[in-house]
Amino acid sequence: MTNPRGAVTITDVANAAGVSASTVSYVITGKRTISPATRRRVEETIRTLGYRRRTGSPAPVPARAGVLAVAVPLPGEGHLGVAMEFFAAAAGAARAHGFDLLLVTDDTGTAGLHRVTSAALADAVLVLDAGDDDPRVPVLLASGRPAVLVGRQRGPAAVPLDFAPAGRACAAHLAGLGHRSIAHLTPAPPRRIGYLTGFLEAAAHRRLEALSRPCAPEDVPRCLDELRTRRGPTALVVHDEAVLPPLLAELRRRGLRVPEDVSVVAVCSATTANHGWTRPTAVAVPARELGVLAVELAVCRLDGVPTAEPEPVTPALVLGETTGPPGG
Repeated sequence: MTNPRGAVTITDVANAAGVSASTVSYVITGKRTISPATRRRVEETIRTLGYRRRTGSPAPVPARAGVLAVAVPLPGEGHLGVAMEFFAAAAGAARAHGFDLLLVTDDTGTAGLHRVTSAALADAVLVLDAGDDDPRVPVLLASGRPAVLVGRQRGPAAVPLDFAPAGRACAAHLAGLGHRSIAHLTPAPPRRIGYLTGFLEAAAHRRLEALSRPCAPEDVPRCLDELRTRRGPTALVVHDEAVLPPLLAELRRRGLRVPEDVSVVAVCSATTANHGWTRPTAVAVPARELGVLAVELAVCRLDGVPTAEPEPVTPALVLGETTGPPGG
């Protein structure tokens, strides 16, 4: 039951969600780690009750700041090219609508977003790589600021990314070339789980031996040492674009030819796919398309223009020069 005297309070949210007021506060501010199940329950309660964080006495609705905040993963998390392509495309689209962009990065995204929304520095927020259990979502719900959540599979303002078909296509492509043993190198922790799920499901259906393991750029020699025992896989799927250059260099150093001795598929930005020393077979993340779409949706929400729920964006497998039959 909400407060009959006025606006919904943190206590109202806490009572309805069955948690303490401090837990609600931690979920909103991101100052402590809260379990995904509790965070989802608080998030749904915030949305249902329409709670909005109060920053002082009521005031007239301010004029627009003319700024859109963009929350992207930190550099070094494996997909810097994707984040920069998204930001560049969003900047161009924002300028066409008379907005500037404000880049927000920190370890979890919650503290930075809390500062931006509390100070009303931006009119709306675009979030790249927003997972379904993303701790940034309650911050945005409580702020009342329009948001576009790129990568989130459910909920209002979500822009779903359907990576599973690309994962299945990758497994089918390598199996069609004759590969029976494939290693999937992921960031730690893994990201874009839909791709990995689709890949592993298709690999199991085709009775391929498919390994999945985390591999940071500095771990490439060790990973290859481990994988090349027992003859090792004949194909590698690299799900971290920061790993791709050192991996290709290490394969050359070991005298292994691509694709004659080992095939390589990259999950990466279009920039990485098109501007390397060789054009890899790749699942290119459509970051530029996503950047423009996110801005258009944010502006529509600010202007009160109704929009249809976005169709899932599906990356495609693009064939390049780094895959071929095993053993040449």
